[in-house]
Amino acid sequence: MPETASLSVGELARVQRRTVAVLSLGQVLGGLAFGATLSLGAVLAAELSGDEAFAGLAAAAVTFGTALTAVPLAAIARRRGRRLSLTTGMAVALVGVGLVIAAVGVDAFPLLLVGFLIIGAGQAANLQSRFAAADLATDASRGRDLSIVVWATTIGAVLGPNLTGPGEAVGAAIGMPALTGAYLFTLIAQGLAILVYLVAMRPDPLLLAQRVVASAPAGSRPIARADRPAAARYAIFAVAAAHGTMVSVMAMTPVHLTHLAHGATEAATLSIIGLTISLHIAGMYVLSPVFGVLADRVGRVPTILVGQGVLAAALLTASFGQNSTVAVTVALVLLGLGWSASTVAGSALLTESSSEELRTRRQGLSDFTMSVVGGVGAIVAGAVLGGIGYGGLALVVMALVVASVVLAPLGWRAAVRA
Repeated sequence: MPETASLSVGELARVQRRTVAVLSLGQVLGGLAFGATLSLGAVLAAELSGDEAFAGLAAAAVTFGTALTAVPLAAIARRRGRRLSLTTGMAVALVGVGLVIAAVGVDAFPLLLVGFLIIGAGQAANLQSRFAAADLATDASRGRDLSIVVWATTIGAVLGPNLTGPGEAVGAAIGMPALTGAYLFTLIAQGLAILVYLVAMRPDPLLLAQRVVASAPAGSRPIARADRPAAARYAIFAVAAAHGTMVSVMAMTPVHLTHLAHGATEAATLSIIGLTISLHIAGMYVLSPVFGVLADRVGRVPTILVGQGVLAAALLTASFGQNSTVAVTVALVLLGLGWSASTVAGSALLTESSSEELRTRRQGLSDFTMSVVGGVGAIVAGAVLGGIGYGGLALVVMALVVASVVLAPLGWRAAVRA
């Protein structure tokens, strides 16, 4: 690939297709680690702390770790490209996985939280990959391309929780601490993802996009848009609110399912938790291309509102069906679908509402904000669960959905004016 930006639209489209394919493969591998972390984190935190009220701290640590690394990774991307940024996040996460395994081995709860905090860098890289898919995309395909990469996470993320059983068998055979065997697969997947990004992501999509925008005449920039700060602010809020809604309920679901499975064996309980979280993650990713196409055709804000409607249905199902494992599972699937619609459409809106100079900064800010909101939600959810139960938690979280709907006209007007 030449260092100049004198590429035809067709050549840019070819590079974009290759980029989406590489990012999708990386997300398959990155999703494997994400799924295992979600399914085991709450259980490990409750076991090592000796108090279920601290179960949400595992998810909180991951999300705060994501927040802490989102802006630095975005800064690396802006200066050195997506390839270095994504590999850095994945490499740091490998250290976190090692610390989690060590923490369980020595029964050290604080070390466990440090490990999950560092794992958040991998999640920050996974989140950033959706923006990498939009670097060279046009208005007609931005939502679709972004959503394809989000969808690719489905494969690894759904497999991750279901590797708990096989992972325990393999881990026991090589002397790993109990409940950490699945992280062996995480280590392998993360390492392969790093290799994929380092070797195959050439040319770097963000660096190429920067050259295209810098060299093309102002009226002929197919991947550039005028800055729309009001629409960008609404996009950041909508994505963060959807993430906070999802994390708050999801983080407490393994603990709640443990109560519902009272009397069952540990293996049976872990299987129930693994299946439920797998279906939830499938909801997060498997229909994302549908939401991406919907966002391209009917608009970003209308698709965000579709997501809010699905989130509301999920919370009501969780609240009124809290005593049923089936109802809780249905609620988790709906929760994932609502998150998907809001995140895909919101991410596309943020990207196209930001000028090239501000885009990566706002993307980093968006990931930081959504992670902080998710982390606070996971911490507060533990206290709320202990006070008013799982059903009450779902109704409290509904406030975030209401806020996203009420503020939607602000983002809509800004988008229409552009």
